[in-house]
Parts: sequence; C-alpha cells; structure tokens
Amino acid sequence: MARTDASADPRPVLVTGGAGFIGSNLADRLAAEGHRVIVYDAMSRPGVERNLAWLQARHGDRIEHILADIRDTARMAAAVQRAKVVFHLAAQVAVTTSMVEPVEDMTINLIGTMNLLEALRAKADNTPLVFASTNKVYGDLADLDFALEGEAYRPTEPQVRAHGIGEARPLDFHTPYGCSKGAADQYVLDYARSFDVPTCVLRMSCIYGQRQMGTEDQGWVAHFLIRALKGQQITLFGDGCQVRDILDVSNAVEAYLAAWERIDEVSGRVFNLGGGPRNAVSLRQLLDFVGRIIDRPVDIAFSDWRAGDQRYFVADTRAAEQALDLSPKVDWQDGVTRLAQWLAAESGINLPVGLPPLAQSA
Repeated sequence: MARTDASADPRPVLVTGGAGFIGSNLADRLAAEGHRVIVYDAMSRPGVERNLAWLQARHGDRIEHILADIRDTARMAAAVQRAKVVFHLAAQVAVTTSMVEPVEDMTINLIGTMNLLEALRAKADNTPLVFASTNKVYGDLADLDFALEGEAYRPTEPQVRAHGIGEARPLDFHTPYGCSKGAADQYVLDYARSFDVPTCVLRMSCIYGQRQMGTEDQGWVAHFLIRALKGQQITLFGDGCQVRDILDVSNAVEAYLAAWERIDEVSGRVFNLGGGPRNAVSLRQLLDFVGRIIDRPVDIAFSDWRAGDQRYFVADTRAAEQALDLSPKVDWQDGVTRLAQWLAAESGINLPVGLPPLAQSA
C-alpha cells in the first residue's frame, strides 16, 4: 500500500500549526482521505479558531486538537510519539514582528523546531518530517540585476528570467525572521544527514487560497482582497512593482503530501515551492486584477520599503515538479477569483454579477 493510504497505518498524522491557513487545508485533505489528524496549535493567530471549528464540523473525531506551544518540550514529544508523519507548519510568520520581537521569533521558529527534531531523533523509528520553510532564506537578491518593465521588475539574467530562483542559490539570511527560519531549515536538512531522520524542506513562495485571513504583515493576497472588498485603502510598501509567484493552496497541499509519499527518495532534500514564472505577478498587477473583480478601482497608498523586501522572487519549481510529480498549477487569475468569492461569502459581501460560481473546496 502507498505510504499515504490511511488504511496502511492507523496512527494519526501530526500537523503543527494545523489550525492555520495552510495547516487547516492540509488537515482537511488528510482527514477527507481517512487519516486521523492531530492539530497541534497554540491558537495565537486571530481567526484560526474558525478554521479549527470548520475542521471539527467537517471531520468530527478524526480531528484532535492539542492546544500547546511548539516550545513545550514535553507536550511536543508526547504528540510526536503517537504520529506516523509530522508536517511542521507552526511558526512566527511575519518579518515585521521579528523586527520588533526577535527573541520571540527565534525561540518559536528555531527552538520550537529543535524540540520537534529532538523528539523525532529520540523516537528513532523513521517517522518523516516535512518542514515549511521560506524563500526569505535567499535574502534580498540584491546582487541580481532587474529591469522595470511596465509595472513589474524582471531579471535581466536569461536563466533566472526563464525559470526563476533555484535551490542552488546561495543562502543569505536577512532579518531575524530570515535567520530563524533559515537556521531551522538547515537543522531540518542536517538531521537527515547526521541522524537519519527522514526530512524534506519546502521553501515556499506566496501561498494563497481559501481559509486565508491575511494581514498587512503576512498573507498579502488575501489581505489585499479583504481590504478591497470592504472599500478600505491598501498600503504598498515600496513602489508596488515587486514580483512574486503566487501558488494556490491546493497545489501546496499536493506538494506536502507528495513529499511524504516519496520521503525515501527525497529525504534530506530541499525544494522551492511556488507558482513559478507562469504565476508571477507584481503587487500593482494583482491590484489591477482585484479592481476588475470588484468592479471599481482599488484605493492605494504608498510607504517606504520594508527590511529585506525582495524586488523579485519567482521560484524555479522544476526540481519539485520532477521529484514530486506535481500536477499543473492553478492559474493565478482563477485562484484569486475563487479566493475573492470565498472571502466575499464569508463576509456577506455581494460581488458583481457575471463572475463564475464559487468553486466548492473538497
């Protein structure tokens, strides 16, 4: 039987940060496929209680919530002892917060991850770990040259322009957040090398989709949509021509499950996970599209660039696509439209007539 077949192993799946945006989508998919899921979440982020309630309503006793911090060594170890696989998504997720509270950021992202790795090392039964890392480990890419083309920065180097940033790019941690996540990323990889703990790292670009209640600090696609739907002003930091490759959460969930399924082949490896060049869009371009969705111009203000902000980041996803056998990515315009519809329905806001019906999540 396949590793991800629920009938192959009755033990639960552990998802740290399982009530968050990506975690709740992953937990939903796992539970729908018959797995029992431990949602290990301190519930510190606003809105996650709605995600947990949604999971419990959909899946009943297949969802077990442990209200605990990943820095709680004993409770983390106890949860790991019961798990057949661990998806580690719990984190301090905002660069801005790390600039204000760098010690808190470090203890959550690095010490919390070390607690998990040590629990897996002590367990010593080859329980796999799939870790959510970030493209911020590559720094601000200031050594690359970019040309401003219309409303978007584009790299001048042909290979980067064609394919994006690959895993061979040197690491260059910027901001406390980049340092804490980057250090955790390296420890996760090294535990596969030094201690034979099966691990895989996914360095994510901008993931968006249903159940994302974004803020100005994190989850910017949903944040833009929420503000626009309510007729509120949106602040762009910098000139708004920064380019990101955005990836629908359904594609991200597929990648996490594929990493588990193929952990024997991909243990100790890292993959860049994003929308790739076909889903690359600048902030201004995305807001132009949002204006078409809501049928009115978006109110935009500008402020200074933020620390460590990249003019451009597009992931070279070829390695992940080949090693994990991933499906074609959701087109960003389709995915953003669906997210707008979901957010509007959640808030009781009517969108203009003529948009396609809201696609139902699985």
